[in-house]
Amino acid sequence: MKEKVTAFFAGAAIVGSATLASAHFQMVYTPEMAMVKGGKVPVKLVFTHPFEAGHTMNMGKPEQFYVVRSRGENAPKKTDLLETLQPFTWTSLTNSGDAWETTYQARGGDHIFCLVPEPYWEEGDGFYIKQNTKVIVNVGGEPGAWMEPVGLPTEIVPLAKPYDRWTGNVFQGKVLVDGKPVPGAEVEIEYMNHKPLLDKNAFAKDGEVEAPQDAFVLQTIFADDNGMFTFGIPRAGWWGFAALDLDPEYTYKDKKCSRDAVIWIQAKDMK
Repeated sequence: MKEKVTAFFAGAAIVGSATLASAHFQMVYTPEMAMVKGGKVPVKLVFTHPFEAGHTMNMGKPEQFYVVRSRGENAPKKTDLLETLQPFTWTSLTNSGDAWETTYQARGGDHIFCLVPEPYWEEGDGFYIKQNTKVIVNVGGEPGAWMEPVGLPTEIVPLAKPYDRWTGNVFQGKVLVDGKPVPGAEVEIEYMNHKPLLDKNAFAKDGEVEAPQDAFVLQTIFADDNGMFTFGIPRAGWWGFAALDLDPEYTYKDKKCSRDAVIWIQAKDMK
């Protein structure tokens, strides 16, 4: 019994440690995931707290940023976008932070934007955070390979099309590390409660909803034994899913580094 109690508190300490940093959420933002026709797509890379439009962390230059385009039965094509990134400043309700942006010309099919950021040192927790992030934009409703892994070291693969969700649908995903499912992965969910104002590079001051208690700001679910999770979508807008600390032994500069996976979806009201 003593061993079980010890194990419980050790596990609780690990989960608690991860939760302290988990309010951080890597954004790869563009206004629309389901585009009617092709055109220029503005993309903003911001490391922040989207529900509360809270503290924005300074991002170093990403290690990788690319897009994988797929259309019908054609083989997916990867395009490196790293050198197209330009630094800019994003403003939250509490501060401003270093961020990155680019513009991409999108045509028919799926476009999977993939970010591997430079690890961020979280002084308060004493470890680094590295959130590998995906956003999938579709043009014209043409089919693509949205359901296929892109090979990120940590990745959430959608099992439901992420850009055709109505409010009230569910979203399902599968958590992978090095291509293998992660049983029982902890997945946190955050709603983008303050609209990003691209002309001002800032969040809107007024949020759309008010959380009745802090637990509602950052919801938590766990994947099953196959690394799969399901979430019912209660409101239209952008929803982020972050699977936390998927490689507990991973380090950066001889310090612990929480190796996370993030995916964003966009839901619409049925009118």
